Amino acid sequence: MIAQNIAFWIIAVAMGFAAIGVVRTRNIVHAALYLVVVLAGVAAQYILLGAEFVAWVQVLIYIGAVVILFLFGIMLTRAPMEGDSDLDNDQRFPAAVAALFLLGVLVVLLLDAFGGTKIKLDAAVLATGKTAVVGDAIFRQYVVPFEVVSMLLLAALVGAVVIARRD
Repeated sequence: MIAQNIAFWIIAVAMGFAAIGVVRTRNIVHAALYLVVVLAGVAAQYILLGAEFVAWVQVLIYIGAVVILFLFGIMLTRAPMEGDSDLDNDQRFPAAVAALFLLGVLVVLLLDAFGGTKIKLDAAVLATGKTAVVGDAIFRQYVVPFEVVSMLLLAALVGAVVIARRD
């Protein structure tokens, strides 16, 4: 259990630094790559929780599809790589104060609601096929929304190519 706590904090700190990198960098490609680190950290946290299926979905859908779609959109629309300094303003200090206040409120609320709650994992539940249940739900009950989302992503990719080809 101690090793899991150490791994959690190492991954959480790396995710925190990468999340700060997403919003602090002026290069949009670097921001997308920092986002990959954050999303990979989320997948690692899912593995620590014993949810391997959700971790692989995180890797395949978010890292493998969404971030690649972001990078394709950046490349196909020929967006400027460096940020525009004219868009900056002097509201950094009030924004930092508001963000820290919001963080404090959320921490207090979550600790008040879930501070003493312990999650008990049953070995029989972990040994059964949770992946089979999720796969059955996706491909039986939710097959139409699943295919609609895939067509939406395909349409977005084709739209980016069309916009880029107008030149």
